[in-house]
Amino acid sequence: MKKLLAGAALMALLLMTSQAHAHSALCDCFDNGDGTITCQGGFSDGSSAAGVKMSVLDGSGKAILDGKMNKDSEFTFKKPAAPYKVKFDAGEGHSVEIDGAKIVQ
Repeated sequence: MKKLLAGAALMALLLMTSQAHAHSALCDCFDNGDGTITCQGGFSDGSSAAGVKMSVLDGSGKAILDGKMNKDSEFTFKKPAAPYKVKFDAGEGHSVEIDGAKIVQ
């Protein structure tokens, strides 16, 4: 019985620890008004998004540009003429997609 309680206590502690380290991906993009778009990213715990994969997708979801967030957690690219989406991809459960039509100055 003691082993069962100890195992349950350990499991509860591990679950609480994983929740304490959980964070959400955050990304927002702005039209710079000069034909370029800048996206800024990060995580809800305040950690940097430097090096996070960024993709610009066409209307069919195909990548037309791939890059990474710079040391300031920013990614700037030339605004596509056709409909597009921007994808912030920090791995499973940590991605954000933004419709280009919703990116404003």
